[in-house]
Amino acid sequence: MAEVLVFVDHVDGAVRKPTLELLTLARRIGEPVAVSLGSGAENTAPALAEHGAVRVLTAEAPEFADYLVVPKVDAVQAAFEAVSPSAVLFPSSAEGKEIAARLAVRIGSGIITDAVDLEAGEEGPVATQSVFAAAFTTRSRVSRGTPVITVKPNSAAVEAAPAAGAVEALEVSFSEKATGTKVVARTPRESTGRPDLTEAAIVVSGGRGVGGAENFPVVEALADSLGAAVGASRAAVDAGWYPHTNQVGQTGKTVSPQLYIAAGISGAIQHRAGMQTSKTIVAVNKDAEAPIFDLVDYGVVGDLFEVVPQLTEEVKTRKG
Repeated sequence: MAEVLVFVDHVDGAVRKPTLELLTLARRIGEPVAVSLGSGAENTAPALAEHGAVRVLTAEAPEFADYLVVPKVDAVQAAFEAVSPSAVLFPSSAEGKEIAARLAVRIGSGIITDAVDLEAGEEGPVATQSVFAAAFTTRSRVSRGTPVITVKPNSAAVEAAPAAGAVEALEVSFSEKATGTKVVARTPRESTGRPDLTEAAIVVSGGRGVGGAENFPVVEALADSLGAAVGASRAAVDAGWYPHTNQVGQTGKTVSPQLYIAAGISGAIQHRAGMQTSKTIVAVNKDAEAPIFDLVDYGVVGDLFEVVPQLTEEVKTRKG
């Protein structure tokens, strides 16, 4: 069976969930070979093997942390040349898409971004995408070169499938451009204790109906009871009620959780573009004519300040 190269997203050896999802998808079209780069790369091997990686190619070098993107592109290209895979998969993060695009240019291949599903086809992998503000679903394949595909988080379930996971050192020769952009400082992101917005299985978002920054704790309390991430509409962000890093929509982040709860959000097209692929959508809005109700699986017409606290208490009660 052909091998499929999978780029590993990890933090000091801790593998992030989107990578494990990629391994599930990679097994549909071949045998996954993981590429793990940077500090703690070898420590990723057990988790990768547990989820189907037959081999784990690792490289640790200061260039991966000290310079932007290009050293990782050099390394993935080296892995590509060593493996000759039938496809290369990346998570659809900002970094993942940039590395994927640069690799596609170097190897003369087509690229598909933001896939939400992947399956084997007679002429190569077939990717499903949600396009034009999630108004259409397309199925595409790369017709030139080796397919390079980025996949959105939460596109597949994480499935254990123990494999050999043999660790192999990857030899990387860095290009002259690898040291072109140096990282001069890093500021750690303040932890909220909540899941990453783009990776969360559950997202609770607040919009204009929340009425102000002082009322967002109502949304946060529901999110915390569910172990969810907190999102916000553009209206709430523009009003200064919540940080832009939490904005869901066409000009913010795209999410695709198992459950999306919209509180006080009307459902403008730019917001829908960022959450329409969620598996189950629930909305709470006092306006029965709000466009969000055309999209939802379950809708509650009511005051969010009455409905959401009751829902929070019910969740806490059921959790015991």
